[in-house]
Amino acid sequence: MTVLVLVEHDRGTFAPATDEALTVGASIAAAQGTALHAVTIGSAADGLAAGLGDYGVTTVHQAHHDLLTDFGPDAWGAVVARLITSLAPSVVLATGTDRGNEVMAQAAARLDMPMMANVLEFTAENVGEMTRMRWGGSLLERASIAGSTVLFTVAHHSVAVVRTEGSAAPAVVMFAAELDAAQAATIVVDRAERVAGVTLATAPVVVSGGRGVGSPEAFAPLETLAGMLGGVVGCSRAVTNNGWRPHTDQVGQTGTRIAPEIYIACGISGAIQHWVGAMASKKILAINTDKEANMVAKADYAVIGDLHQVIPAVIAELERRRS
Repeated sequence: MTVLVLVEHDRGTFAPATDEALTVGASIAAAQGTALHAVTIGSAADGLAAGLGDYGVTTVHQAHHDLLTDFGPDAWGAVVARLITSLAPSVVLATGTDRGNEVMAQAAARLDMPMMANVLEFTAENVGEMTRMRWGGSLLERASIAGSTVLFTVAHHSVAVVRTEGSAAPAVVMFAAELDAAQAATIVVDRAERVAGVTLATAPVVVSGGRGVGSPEAFAPLETLAGMLGGVVGCSRAVTNNGWRPHTDQVGQTGTRIAPEIYIACGISGAIQHWVGAMASKKILAINTDKEANMVAKADYAVIGDLHQVIPAVIAELERRRS
């Protein structure tokens, strides 16, 4: 028996979120006394195999096919399903990103097997008993999953990554995927590239504004502060609903989930939908006139005051210290 982890990548570039699935996979393999395997899909990902030994992976299955030129949930799901059939692992997992959840759901559907998404807690010795997030994190559900193979995804940003540098490179097993042309229907064929730089999902510092900012123009000091701290600006749903900022800036259940070193929430009440997107932040600083606001109550630090006075004062102090 083995534990199998799906390696998420973008045209051969390792997706950092996979760190979390590999960390969980290693802990389960150690507890069960079994081997940790991984699967990479498409020849572009072959170069990732050597580095997977740092997570305890002993064997990498490299799936090749002419159709696997880029990401495609149907094709990737079919590959994982066929590997499960041939390998019969005890556990198969991925990180609960959009891609991870979609591929695992595809594989489970093809095999007519249950799959549990966005798992927060589990017992390595009895993986079938888990706690998972529902409704974007507003509900935690204790559930069990039965079957000879347990399929699940780990909630993104819920695991502290563990790796051992300098471990031996794993063995590589070539896996000839069997796909038909219909499974190419969802493979990515074109892309609109974003400007390079930190994003809301990866920024070490996020400075967000809510309804309390008051207007689109009033976000200018937040932009200045974020720039000085090497971060980006986010916002609440109320801000996007008002048309002050684009939806791509929204932090929350229906926006982007973040995990910065520090999240500075300015004039944000902290409704559950917003908190779901921000709760993985290492530290939270809330700036609000309402000391009873939910974001203030949940924050590590809080400044009870007018953000239009506090933010300029912080900027002035940073400028003074840098001069």
